[in-house]
Formats: sequence, C-alpha cells, structure tokens
Amino acid sequence: MTVELLEQADIRIGGNRPWDMHLKASNVPERAFAHGSLGLGDAYMDGDWDAESLDEFFCHLLRAHLDQHVQPFKLVFHALRVRLLNRQSTTRAWQVGEAHYDLGNDFYAAMLDPRMAYTCGYWENASNLAEAQEAKLELICRKLKLEPGMRVLDIGCGWGSFMGYAAEHYGVECVGVTISKEQAEWAKKRYAGLPLEFRLQDYREVNGAFDRVVSVGMFEHVGRKNHREFMEVASRCLVNDGLCLLHTIGKNERNTTPDPWIDKYIFPNGDLPSIGQIGDAAGGLFVVEDLHNFGADYDKTLMAWHANFEAAWPQFSAELGDRFYRMWRYYLLSCAGAFRARDIQLWQWVLSKEGVMGGYLRPTLSTEI
Repeated sequence: MTVELLEQADIRIGGNRPWDMHLKASNVPERAFAHGSLGLGDAYMDGDWDAESLDEFFCHLLRAHLDQHVQPFKLVFHALRVRLLNRQSTTRAWQVGEAHYDLGNDFYAAMLDPRMAYTCGYWENASNLAEAQEAKLELICRKLKLEPGMRVLDIGCGWGSFMGYAAEHYGVECVGVTISKEQAEWAKKRYAGLPLEFRLQDYREVNGAFDRVVSVGMFEHVGRKNHREFMEVASRCLVNDGLCLLHTIGKNERNTTPDPWIDKYIFPNGDLPSIGQIGDAAGGLFVVEDLHNFGADYDKTLMAWHANFEAAWPQFSAELGDRFYRMWRYYLLSCAGAFRARDIQLWQWVLSKEGVMGGYLRPTLSTEI
C-alpha cells in the first residue's frame, strides 16, 4: 500500500531522484500509517529514512494530497483538543516563546537576516535574504501609509525588525509586544536610542490609541477560539481613520487540524487560519481594504534560512546535537515544500475601521528596493 500511495506522488522507495525516499528501517511505513505526519517526522528524526531533497519530497507528497489518505485514529484526540479547547489561552500563550523563540539569539542570528526578521521575505526584486526582508518591511510601511510622528502598535513584534525599520525610515514611534524574553532583550539593545518600546506582554492586555496597528507573523499563534478577540484588541487600539496590516500564514481549508509534528516540536499550540476564519473574526469591526497573497515567496525564504542553518551548524552541533539538527532540517524543508506545493499561503491583509474614502490603492515597490 505504501508503494502504491507514493507512486501517486511520483515518489519511489529507493529511487535515484532527489525527492525519492530511502528507508533505513523497515517500520517507517507502519509508523507513518499509525501516527500520520507525527510518525513520519519522528522516524526521520530517528534517522530511519531520508531523501536527498526533503523540500521536493514534501512538495510531491502534498501536491498529490497524500496527507489526506493517511488519517490515523490515534490523532483523533489531537483533533478534538484543537476543536474543543482554547490551546492559546493567556496562560498557555507563553509556551511557544519558551519552546521556540527563546532557543537563543545567537542561533537565530546565524539563520536569519541582519534585522532578525523571522517571517516571509518579499522577493520580487530581491537577490538575497537581506534584500527580501528589507523589501517586505518597506512594503508594509507603504501599505500602512506611515507618516512621521505616527504612533504604531506591533502585535507580536519579534526581534523588532519592523519597528526598527519603520522608526529609521519613516520617523514613527512604536510599541511592540512579544511573549519571548530573548526577543525583547535583544530588540531593546539593538534599537536603543530610537522611540521604541518593547513589552513582554500578551496581546490581550494591550490598551491605548494608535494611528496604525501591525502584526507580522504572529496571528498563527492566536488560535481559532481567539481570532475575534485579537480583532477586537486591534480595533480597540486603532484610531477611527487608522489602518491595520495583518501578515500571516494561512491554510486553504477552514476545518483542518494543525500538523501534529509541528505542534509537538516546533510551534506548540499553533493554528493556521483560513480566509474564512479571518473574515469571520474581522466582520463588523473592519473593512477589508486589500488582500495580498505572496506565499510562493516563503519557499525562497525558508530555503535561504536552511542554507544559513547548514552553513552555521558546526558552531551549534556540540550543544544541540544530531537529533535537533534533523528536527530543524525537517522543519525548514518540509515547510518549504508545503509552500512550494501551494498547500499553505502567506497573506497580507490591510484593514480599516470605517473604509478608506475613495478606496484603498495598494502601493508597489520601486525597482531600487
């Protein structure tokens, strides 16, 4: 059955193409059928199978929708927890910061661009990762129509890449919130002297009036039971004639379950939203002025991160070990394959509270960016 399923995705066991699967233990198919993506990922971390190009393996697998053929009963409890529980409550929201974002600033500095932007770059006119990330930040600033003196709220500010760029290039002042101690400390030192405030705070606790609200790569951690509250916070904090930009990964279907391997090892309690879920959450609070999908650019971003990770690995190998190496490689390349297969998307939403008079015109980047 395994061979026949993989043939539907043009994947061969023991083949000589980069995306073919090579088994080093006989029980890999059983683990995959019993535990789905969790079993497949665990087997890879154990060294029980490999593929020369994991990204292409996953692109082939997902383009053929093989994940829909393997839905083990053992994952029913995971699906029920997602649907019934609020896994992103105020007490649980800090878990992803401790498990993922607090791995160490040195580690992320080696993988990311100089501004430490840990979200999708914009590659239209970019030739490398740093250019793609600067272009993304510039695009966000233009979409928000920033002007000197504006006060901006950044929900999920990370290492402060947007806030630093916006303050330096557009003369705005910003307040950013994050649930990562490592991120907050790094950002405070990196952007000392700029009119920026970094808070270690849950987004639900934010108050105040802001000319603009932005959230870049954080909404994936909000969870379906909290989408509406997130929008209520953004609306509460945004002045009536302001703009809000939401930059988020998204899924193609509404009623799906978060990947159990990603949930266990990479982003605890993560939950990708669908267009319908975001629309429901924004209804009655915001007018959707613009929706921009450049998910294919996340493939390039992840492959650039992977290249940096591989190049820097010798300095972290003794501390983190081979199992972490295989875990992180699997994470970056499986996600690259998912974006390449168009199985998941990257959206930028521009929202207004009252509607922009005369309509909103999406800005573009000049060829110099």
